[in-house]
Amino acid sequence: MNGPTVRRGGWAAWFGRAPWRILAVGMALALAAATALFYALMAPGPADLLQLVATLAGAGALAVALGYLFYRRGWARSSSLMVTLVMTYLWAALITLLPVWLLQRQMFFSEHDLLLSGVLLLFAAIVATTYGLFIAASVAEGLRQTAAAADRLAAGDPAARVPIAGRDEVARLGQSFNLMADQLQAAADRRREAETLRRNLIAWTSHDLRTPLTAIRVRVEALHDGLVDDPQEVQRYLAAMRSDVMALNGLLDDLFELAQLDAGGPTPERTPQAPADLVADVVERFRPLAEQRGIALHGAAETDVAVAAQAGKIERVLGNLVANALRHTPPGGHVAVTARAAADGVRFCVEDSGPGFSAADLAYAFEQFYRGEAARSRATGGAGLGLAIARGIVQAHGGRVWAENRAEGGARVSFVLPPATSGAPLTGN
Repeated sequence: MNGPTVRRGGWAAWFGRAPWRILAVGMALALAAATALFYALMAPGPADLLQLVATLAGAGALAVALGYLFYRRGWARSSSLMVTLVMTYLWAALITLLPVWLLQRQMFFSEHDLLLSGVLLLFAAIVATTYGLFIAASVAEGLRQTAAAADRLAAGDPAARVPIAGRDEVARLGQSFNLMADQLQAAADRRREAETLRRNLIAWTSHDLRTPLTAIRVRVEALHDGLVDDPQEVQRYLAAMRSDVMALNGLLDDLFELAQLDAGGPTPERTPQAPADLVADVVERFRPLAEQRGIALHGAAETDVAVAAQAGKIERVLGNLVANALRHTPPGGHVAVTARAAADGVRFCVEDSGPGFSAADLAYAFEQFYRGEAARSRATGGAGLGLAIARGIVQAHGGRVWAENRAEGGARVSFVLPPATSGAPLTGN
């Protein structure tokens, strides 16, 4: 059972789950290597070989056991990784010197040779410990930089990042931290944008509601006070009031539908629909308005692939897009509604010959109540909800929507709907 676990996680993970395995395996390897080399190079007798194994095993086991005990009791750990590593290397040097010193006392008959060998062993231990401290300092510095960046990030500095050097675990920790910091900064940017849009929503909603209400109140007061008594003038006032009431009703309907979409309302009941019928219906509905404004409006469907959709909702999407295109297209311009086959369904496009989107507006075209700087007055009409509602409906149908500028000028808003199930009957509109 352990075999597959080792293969999946790697030897490093196997050792990491139980650090005592490192001591056990290392001790066994050291004893086996020393015994094999001693036997191969010096051909000792059985008594000498047994003495070597017993001395190395006893001294090494004692040193390792004490070291592991210190580790378990926390004596080898401190508030500083650097101090912990220094203590570890010093203890490792002691473990190295102890068995060798014991063997030397048994092997050397000359006190001079014994002292010389001890000095050389001490020199080697100090050099090895110094190199270990050098590596420990590098690791500790990498962790210190990560901790400092984390403190800066916690203090509110979104630009805090960790310099990456190497490919070890410390470097991967720094990469993970930088990725987390990037995601936090992106989330903070989205929150700021959402807060800005929220403030704009309140301001624009107040404007879009207050303006027609004010006009209605003024006309009602004029009629109530008898300031207008000419029958034709009264009819004109009533017509204007009716228009404002219809605009308010439309705005409230849009707000209600948008709230339903944002709340994840019920999935629309989709049936196979012919793209040609959807395009023809919306073009026919907006043709009088296009002629009134001197804009050429035409549509074409170049596919017979049916889409899975709720006809009324998709006509609402196309209607919002066409109304938006007519609103921003000057007299003499044109608006085209097309449907073509795409790799993932049917692509509907509404193109116009207007000024197109500015670079700043493209990123927010589908946000609620967003209108470009040049269009935030009621002179162009619209409350900034059309594209937001279109996006919500398309996404509820399992599609996607996007906006772009045409190379030849003007704007293009496209959305893709998934195809209907093969063999399903088409539903007429």
